[in-house]
Amino acid sequence: MQINDLRDLIGRQLLAADLTPELLERPEVQSRPAIKKTTSGWVCNRCGQQLTSQTRLPHQQMYCQHCIQLGRVSTLTKLYTIAENHTFRQSQTPILTWQGRLSPNQLAASNRVAANFQQTVPHLLWAVTGAGKTEMLFAGLAEAIQAGKRIGIASPRIDVILELAPRIQAAFAHSELTVLYGKSPEPYHYCQLTLCTTHQLLRFYRAFDVLVIDEVDSFPFAGNVGLHFAAEHALNASGALLYLTATPDTTLLRLAKQNRLRVTYLPLRYHGFLLPEIHRHLAFNWRKRLARGRLPQLVQRKIQQNVKHHQRFLLFLPRVTDLDPVESALNQLNLAGRFATVHAAHPNRADIVMRMRTEQLDFLVTTTILERGVTFPGIDVMVLGADDPVFSVAALVQIAGRVGRKPSRPGGQVDFFCHGMAQNVLGARRMIQQLNRRGQRMGGKAWVNA
Repeated sequence: MQINDLRDLIGRQLLAADLTPELLERPEVQSRPAIKKTTSGWVCNRCGQQLTSQTRLPHQQMYCQHCIQLGRVSTLTKLYTIAENHTFRQSQTPILTWQGRLSPNQLAASNRVAANFQQTVPHLLWAVTGAGKTEMLFAGLAEAIQAGKRIGIASPRIDVILELAPRIQAAFAHSELTVLYGKSPEPYHYCQLTLCTTHQLLRFYRAFDVLVIDEVDSFPFAGNVGLHFAAEHALNASGALLYLTATPDTTLLRLAKQNRLRVTYLPLRYHGFLLPEIHRHLAFNWRKRLARGRLPQLVQRKIQQNVKHHQRFLLFLPRVTDLDPVESALNQLNLAGRFATVHAAHPNRADIVMRMRTEQLDFLVTTTILERGVTFPGIDVMVLGADDPVFSVAALVQIAGRVGRKPSRPGGQVDFFCHGMAQNVLGARRMIQQLNRRGQRMGGKAWVNA
């Protein structure tokens, strides 16, 4: 759908096909080549990536294959934009409508975040899963809104965006919010607060005074040159960039060590309890057993106990191809619990996750798409095949972090079923134990199941 409103092009970079002919003729609209020639070759102005000699059109024109999912850019096309003019005005209504209270540790981190929003040095908020990172943003965001700044909050995962949107809107009930992802039901519109996936940042140019990247170490943002370029160019030259994660990767840690990234560290959850630790169980040749239509006995017993006691949980599997056999084996158990399977390409993914969130389901069987950024109160977690290489140490720590996120049940069971003592499982256990030792020094308490 073409846009015709000047405001919807402010701080954006779009193709001529995205705009009406009337809008293209407006004098405020600026353009620049979509592909530029450099001393090292052809480079895409939208994603910043180098083009190869194979990416040519029939008449030898170059095009970018890296960001083609957002519409093809080539040496024949231009990117159109209107410079951000900061026309936001604060109304008389309160900006921050969130009524919660921060713990002393959260408040200290929140103050640092707000201070860094006034500066151009990138900042990392490194806080354990369940520490309340989103709530620690609120004071700084409120100050930025008051100052008329434009704010972007991005995440690599759609599920994270869908989780954040109602929380951000509730915290800033009098501020307009646009939510943008690949299949957004609502069209984009220009406003002060934008919540989007990191891929959507490719459509912004010098737009944001404050840009927050949540779950910065997550796929597909981590290690993606084009998405990092998009984040840098979606930010104003004098803007503030904040990264959020519980499991920073080696790149972030190296930048911090080089003093190119400021770090605020919080190793304790907001409710004061330590992270639930991992229990490892052996499940030899579980795929062979699954091929015969059965789950490992220990896994089967754990699931039956949880369903019997109305204990909701997530069951993680390494591969999408594992979902159907596990579903068949579960159906043979005639469980009283309601469940569904979900993966990244599932057509009803958002609906299934919402059904789990609203307690219409007792458990979900899932892949790594739910490893982070989603909160289901009071759940346990099981991982079948936790030693599979698809699960990194960070992924396993994030999966374990789905447990114990609410004060009503600040702990729970984390059970990993493996062939043996794999390095990823050992690394995840060590990381959680190290975080808990630091948390104990801050007064953290262990949770005991009554």
